[in-house]
Amino acid sequence: MTRDFTLADLRTEWDSFFREYHQGDLDLIANEYPDRRSLLIDYRDVTRFNTDLASYLLDYPERVLHQARLALRANLPPDAKVPVHVRVHHLPTSARREIRHLRAEHVGAFVAIEGIVRRATEVRPRIVEAAFKCVRCGHISLIPQEDGFFREPLECDKTDAGCGRTSASTRWDLITELPPDAVATGAAALPMSTFLDTQRIETQESPENMRGGEQPRRLWMALTDDITGSLNPGDRVIVSGVLKSRQKGRPSAKSTDFDLYLSINSFEHQEVEFEEVEVTPEEEAQIVELSRDPHIYDRIVRSIAPSIFGLLTEKEAVMLQLFGGVPKQAEEGVRMRGDIHILLVGDPGVAKSQLLSHIAKLAPRGIYTSGKGASAAGLTAAAVHGDEFGEGRWTLEAGALVLGDKGMVCIDELDKMSDTDRESIHTAMEQQTVNIAKAGIHATLHSRCSILAAANPKFGRFDDRSTLPEQLELDPALISRFDVIFTITDRPEVTRDTSMAEFIVRQHLKGEIRTYQAYSYDDQYDERLASLQTTREVPIDRELLRKYLAHAKRNTFPVMEDAAHEKIVTFYVTMRAQGAEGTIPLTARQIEAVIRLSEASARVRLSQVVTLADVDRAIRIIDYFLRRFAMSEGGTIDMAIVTTGHSQVDHDRRRSLLRIIEELQGSEGAHLDDIVQRAQEQNLAGGKFDELLSNLAREGSIYSPRKDRYRVT
Repeated sequence: MTRDFTLADLRTEWDSFFREYHQGDLDLIANEYPDRRSLLIDYRDVTRFNTDLASYLLDYPERVLHQARLALRANLPPDAKVPVHVRVHHLPTSARREIRHLRAEHVGAFVAIEGIVRRATEVRPRIVEAAFKCVRCGHISLIPQEDGFFREPLECDKTDAGCGRTSASTRWDLITELPPDAVATGAAALPMSTFLDTQRIETQESPENMRGGEQPRRLWMALTDDITGSLNPGDRVIVSGVLKSRQKGRPSAKSTDFDLYLSINSFEHQEVEFEEVEVTPEEEAQIVELSRDPHIYDRIVRSIAPSIFGLLTEKEAVMLQLFGGVPKQAEEGVRMRGDIHILLVGDPGVAKSQLLSHIAKLAPRGIYTSGKGASAAGLTAAAVHGDEFGEGRWTLEAGALVLGDKGMVCIDELDKMSDTDRESIHTAMEQQTVNIAKAGIHATLHSRCSILAAANPKFGRFDDRSTLPEQLELDPALISRFDVIFTITDRPEVTRDTSMAEFIVRQHLKGEIRTYQAYSYDDQYDERLASLQTTREVPIDRELLRKYLAHAKRNTFPVMEDAAHEKIVTFYVTMRAQGAEGTIPLTARQIEAVIRLSEASARVRLSQVVTLADVDRAIRIIDYFLRRFAMSEGGTIDMAIVTTGHSQVDHDRRRSLLRIIEELQGSEGAHLDDIVQRAQEQNLAGGKFDELLSNLAREGSIYSPRKDRYRVT
């Protein structure tokens, strides 16, 4: 049983503790006060000093910390008015609480909560003790302000030399600053209202702790004084503080229900990647053993969304995305991302959403969102105003890319995202930061995450008569920021359709047998189920694979061997040389994509060396993407298709057609028949001519002043 302490005992214990563990810090605060007014102590030191005091601190934090503040204040001048604080961090595991498990029994206790900052208000002063001057007699009353409700005196206190009038017969002036003649009249010591800087943040549970589609719970928290302004949306923190309750309703109509919130005492930033995923020594040995399996790549690929048929190359790329490349710092300080971005574009019903949902659950830090159903903060971040949380103030709110910092963000229906997100997502993907400048809020938030996105063709299904980029409702500048783009079409093919049908039926049959056995306790289908399992067995358990990923990201930082280095350079030079006249088959972005994929390939087997085989795997995936997405009519790869949405041949045709119209337009515009005749002479006739003409008109490059006549804009 924990020992009980009197107030005098607590004061004595803290005096002794400070002298033994923090004498140098006490001297520093005394010399630098009020600029330095917080003492950060380690709970483990308190435990070593007095285990009973440490336990008592967790149960009665307000009582214990108040005496600690008094002991700290004893080292300051008697007239010191700015408050001082004792802040405790590194609380024990027994004090850790998940937001979803907070209950009434925890109110008043010292707890530590792990999560992500989702929203943060501006820092603003809040009155904690109000000084009121009676207009009748000039007497000043000091009234503490608590619970967020402003309170005025009920009467001018006679026992303190007041006139005794009630609020019905006098009124009160709030004193927030000294009058101009205060020093001249000797009234410099006039009591004044006391203000403290305050800020609200909203913290949500970390996505890696969620299972089976659970929604993260949220809790709002209060920061005061010198620690305000230290946390931004997207920060991963362990927050220590006192859990408190606040009554709902207005002062005139209070409710019996209360809200929970945390009064923050201290916080710690989480810097280590995937430190939340605990890997035991036994599991680490199992992971290392798995990494030595010569078929490890195939086993992991078959473990990714095993209920989805086919898509082996796409799953292989997603596997490399989960492991990721190595983030680097250039000599001039520029950060080079190691995260891999992948875009899946496909016909409806090809399991894009199902794959994204599976990856979001598999990734140690995974977030699933939709470009269509995003909140006010959207996919990046936003400054919002007027909601209850911000109490009318501007609030900085993090979107999915900020909340997914150092993790994986799966975005379904990317083509449905808002125009605001279209403008800001470019920087978030390449530079991995989100910049906010609105309503006086200037902030740069981190978005160091991999993006796996899915989009649909503009007209529902792919049309073989048009190029793929032309059928996407996406800006080419956004498309070009993806390292790999896969197109998934649904076309009738007897062999593939037969295999898919058998696979789907087999999956349902296994589910039927398991359901039957769960309710009937009959084993008559055991042999049949065993035969089905051998045809499509999942080789690696999902939870073990999550820990495999976390272990690899935490401990593996491969370096290219010379042969791998030379292979990448040779691939780039060779591809550039194969381009047709006027076309660019490869850009520097594809080289960086090859490097990131190669590093991820080495991480799969926990290797600290990027080998030739890793580069070959990366080049094969990049080549697969380019030949399906960036292939021109002439059979060559043209990166202009990715970066601008049109091939170089199309650009040349467009320029030729514009020149024809400009030469023929005269004062009334070029007649359609004359344009067609000139286009036939330059081999621009046929279906392509009609398409080019309509595209130029739609883009505003030409216009029609009257029927069958065109002019260049």
